[in-house]
Amino acid sequence: MTSAEPARPAVPRAGEVQASVLAALQLVEDARHRDGGRRRRVQRARVLAERAVADRRLQRDLPEH
Repeated sequence: MTSAEPARPAVPRAGEVQASVLAALQLVEDARHRDGGRRRRVQRARVLAERAVADRRLQRDLPEH
């Protein structure tokens, strides 16, 4: 580096920090939504299976007319 070149600041400028924080928050939100879809499908499948079991038990336990 020569004396004609400006010295770089030791800390990032405020705009850079804010952009980094916003990018990190967006990554977290994206990951949450991506994983959440899979989790919701698994939860929905579990609820449907539990309902099916409950319906079969009810049919089995009810007296036939």
